[in-house]
Amino acid sequence: MSKIISIANQKGGVGKTTTTINLAAALANLNKQVLIVDMDPQGNSSRGIGLDIVSLKKTLFEALVKLEDVNQIIKTTSFKNIDVLPSNLTLANFGPTISNVQEEISDCLKRVIKEIKKEYDYILIDCPPSLGLLTINALTASNSILIPVQCEYFAMEALAQILGTISEVKRLHNPNLEIEGFVLTMFDTHTNLSTEIAQQVRSLFKENTFISVIPRNVSIPEATAKLMPVSEYRPTSAGSLSYASLAKELLDHENRK
Repeated sequence: MSKIISIANQKGGVGKTTTTINLAAALANLNKQVLIVDMDPQGNSSRGIGLDIVSLKKTLFEALVKLEDVNQIIKTTSFKNIDVLPSNLTLANFGPTISNVQEEISDCLKRVIKEIKKEYDYILIDCPPSLGLLTINALTASNSILIPVQCEYFAMEALAQILGTISEVKRLHNPNLEIEGFVLTMFDTHTNLSTEIAQQVRSLFKENTFISVIPRNVSIPEATAKLMPVSEYRPTSAGSLSYASLAKELLDHENRK
């Protein structure tokens, strides 16, 4: 059975897309079949895994509004065990379009994923930097949410907002939604601030914070610029090893259940 995980935090620049791509690659390297669902109109996870999003004629948008069969939209990538359900700026039209359709507007992605989830071990949903309708759809369709926390100022304020949204989604749409965990990103061992933020998150969410920490490592943005996971670009780099550790920890979560 598929595990569906939203990677979400309404604060921009915390590493959602980077985590989606590199966690997907790390899971794929462990022989898991992974689908990336690009729920962001910017299409960064689609681009970051090597797709030309400008030339796409069919995207997640068409699947959400029932214009196309999702199986005709999923793209294979050049990376073993990773497919992507891509997006581009057309996804920004989702709200106005779906409001004219007789359907529960929070359930559209859940319907789409139901058609394909048997094909994958993990479905990772890259959410936009907002708590709007697209993120609500993602959380409604998910088993759990993984929350990247950037080790910088205002991190804790963002956590309060996303936790409020999780509570609301559980109450209205998905009572079984769980917190998969908080993952500390862009951790800089040379700054006191990173250590302080990490300590705060761990003290407040001890059991829900991953042991694995994603460091500031030049190989990660370099891999992003080359449109590939860091495990493909520099397999032995600190960035690659940290995502490999995160993937193993995620699997351990499953094994303990």
